[in-house]
Parts: sequence; structure tokens; C-alpha cells
Amino acid sequence: MKTLVILSHLNYSNSRVNKSLAEELKKYNEITLHNLNEIYPDENIDKHKEQDLLLKYDRIVFQFPFYWYSTPHILKKWQDIVLEYGWAFGPNGTALNGKEFLCAITIGGPEESYQSGGYNNYSISELLKPIQQMSNLTGMKFLTPFKVHSAVVLTDEELRSKTKEYPKYILNPELNPEVALERIKKELEEKGGL
Repeated sequence: MKTLVILSHLNYSNSRVNKSLAEELKKYNEITLHNLNEIYPDENIDKHKEQDLLLKYDRIVFQFPFYWYSTPHILKKWQDIVLEYGWAFGPNGTALNGKEFLCAITIGGPEESYQSGGYNNYSISELLKPIQQMSNLTGMKFLTPFKVHSAVVLTDEELRSKTKEYPKYILNPELNPEVALERIKKELEEKGGL
């Protein structure tokens, strides 16, 4: 599965976790890493180049640090410019229909702080709803995000583990529940049912 990882990080050169995750991806031929902050240091995003790039991939991943409950501003700007009406959504806006989409996010706080009654009051799932709706509106299948909680206090061992897990996670075809269901159906048929 051809996978495009669109990375956005305002301070990538000093990043510990996102940089480690991104460097691991470079070992996989089926993954293309696309660092917006390096490609567009002036933030002058080339809409047509980006649209052409998206068309070449089956699965799109937004990788970013989850600051202030959102994406870094260049990733939001990228969405505003690239995912235009008539191309990504609206009448004739079907360019991304059928593609798969997920987020890969690093989060400073622990998982338990992202829940009702927790420090951040909402779950990551709730906070990602605008991005999920962007995926839905553009016809992409929204998949379960890859999350690294407590990113600011990860031990070296925890970081190594998450780094090794990351490419396997985003390349897993069964992130799409329809693919997993088809495999289960096939296995049941081969066994003659339950």
C-alpha cells in the first residue's frame, strides 16, 4: 500500500519524538515522507504539486505534534489551499474518494488526562473530530490514529518501541475494518463456518 506521510512540525530540527518517528519511515520504500516545513519554509504552498502528489497514494497520514488541541498552522493552511472545493469535495470534488486517512500524533500529556473529567476534558477522539470530518467530506476513510502520549517524558526505551511500531501500524491494511472483516469472512468460509 503506497502511503504518504505529510509531516508538520514547527521545530523539527529539535524534535525528539517526531524526528525519531519520521526517520524510521525512511527505511520503508512504500512510505513517502513529505515534510511541509522543510518543503515550504516560506509557507508558499504549491496547490497543484500537492494535489498531484495526493493522487499517487492509497493512504494519507498527517503526522504532527498535537499542540493546543489542533494541527500546526502550516498543516491547516495546507488543508485550506490543497483540499479545495470542486477537487476534494463538492460537485465533482471526488479526487480523494476511496483513499484511507489517519493521523499520527504526539501528545505531551498522558492518556488519562484526555477524557471527561481529566485535565484536558475531552478524549483525543473528540478533539480530532474536525480532522475526521475533513476526511469524511473528502471521501476518505478515517482510520484509528497512531498516538504517542506523554511524548515529553518518554524514556529512550519507550521511544524506541514506539518508533519501531509506527511504520508497521500505518502500513497495516487491517486498520481499515472492512479489510479485517473480509479476512475474517474468508477464514470462516475456509473452515466451513463457526
